[in-house]
Amino acid sequence: MKDAGFSLVSAALQLGARTIAGWSREEESLAAGATALSSKTVARLRERIVANEDPLGEIFAELRTREERRDLGATYTPSGIVQAMLAWAQDQESPARVVDPGVGSARFLVGAASAFPRAELIGVEIDPLAALIARANLAAGGFGHRSRIILGDYRQTKLGAKGRTLFIGNPPYVRHHLIEPRWKAWLVQKAREFGLDASQLAGLHVYFFLATVLNAGAGDYGALITAAEWLDVNYGKLLRALFLGKLGGQGIVVIEPAAAPFPDAASTAAITFFRVGTKPASVRLRRVKRLKDLRDLGGGRLVRRERLESERRWSRLTFAARECPKDFVELGELCRVHRGQVTGANRLWIAGDHTTELPERVLFPSITKARELIMAGKVLEDSSRLRRVVDLPEDLGEFEGEDKKAVDRFLRLALKRGGDQGYIASHRRAWWSVGLRKAAPILATYMARRPPAFVRNIASARHINIAHGLYPRELLSEIQLRALVDHLSTGISVIDGRTYAGGLTKFEPGEMERLFVPGPDLLSVRSRQ
Repeated sequence: MKDAGFSLVSAALQLGARTIAGWSREEESLAAGATALSSKTVARLRERIVANEDPLGEIFAELRTREERRDLGATYTPSGIVQAMLAWAQDQESPARVVDPGVGSARFLVGAASAFPRAELIGVEIDPLAALIARANLAAGGFGHRSRIILGDYRQTKLGAKGRTLFIGNPPYVRHHLIEPRWKAWLVQKAREFGLDASQLAGLHVYFFLATVLNAGAGDYGALITAAEWLDVNYGKLLRALFLGKLGGQGIVVIEPAAAPFPDAASTAAITFFRVGTKPASVRLRRVKRLKDLRDLGGGRLVRRERLESERRWSRLTFAARECPKDFVELGELCRVHRGQVTGANRLWIAGDHTTELPERVLFPSITKARELIMAGKVLEDSSRLRRVVDLPEDLGEFEGEDKKAVDRFLRLALKRGGDQGYIASHRRAWWSVGLRKAAPILATYMARRPPAFVRNIASARHINIAHGLYPRELLSEIQLRALVDHLSTGISVIDGRTYAGGLTKFEPGEMERLFVPGPDLLSVRSRQ
């Protein structure tokens, strides 16, 4: 450990970390060899902690790189959000205990200690260094006699029944690819106990909500802040079902990325508050753009639970209702929106040195990077600079002579590279046939930190799955197509999409089809203006 780490451990010990119940062998191992800090330094740290600052948490965030903290999902919550969540909790009945599922430096527990002077304070933490900091903050604040830190995984922590419990905190955000298979199996199994399906693509925060339901009893309540993507994505279906079911969801406050709810990531946040065992007729939804507007979790609008049950994407409901302007229609009435084809192995199917002998008729200029559409402006006129995608027909019997020999050589190379083994290839009718869609009259990007780029595709370029193609349901004139691109290029905002952790905004085909656009007659009029 770095010297700064030893100093942090030393500070935690001298502030009283060992006096908090639940001391572990892992923390004792960290404490070994720690050297004493000056009494003046410790006194200054204690003063700052008593003044509701978090100097140890700040040092921890500097000591651990963002990448190291990301693996454990450690992102500490701004004090304004902590206070707003506690303000909501104080309007409920006083709890017998307060539980923070991912305690970190104990910002929530320290705040709860003052808000609920008789409540037991329990924090669960998987990182022994963070656990030491949490202990130190609680001890320095004078709350050690009613505090306990559990070093372990919240998913396997059994808290037992002990009076009304407030669950409050910021569960760790960890992407599914960093979650072990055994825990993914746990998620599926535990969800089935409630008659629910779970996706193994879910992030760690979904697991923490499920673990909360497993630990909670009727009358318990809570407020947890997480990334907001579960409101919309398919793998958030379990959490949406828990919210409307066992969790007893009361409301959701969405905090936009510009408010920096997570200092380490440009991401939309969602504060979910609930009361276990209840089933309110309506749920309160609210959207906040600035942290200074978040004094509590009240406000917003009431949405009937039937509406939530019928909607697959909830973030749309956090905006004020929008009416379709006169003479406008949904884009889906004019065009079908299709994502481009997945090749399954771009290195193989995008042309390069390995495809030079193939006949030109199987090489299709294609959009393979979103940047190509963004740089094209409103019209893609020339496809000569685009990369080409190999798209062989399912029936190879049409090739003869030298063309047949070239295709056979390519297929042997593809087999050698495992081109027939991938999931996509193995689920095609013919593994060698990518099946590109026909050229779309309009192409669009669908994932970026900006609104989509819409481009009139005069060059008849194909597209793979980094872009959407807009295919008119009925014939639209060139004038109407250009006017449609003009409107889509200026009249669409990122708020119409779904925002993920990291600040990326995504438009699924169905979401793009719900965009309001001028109807055919209005497109004709606008083109003449």
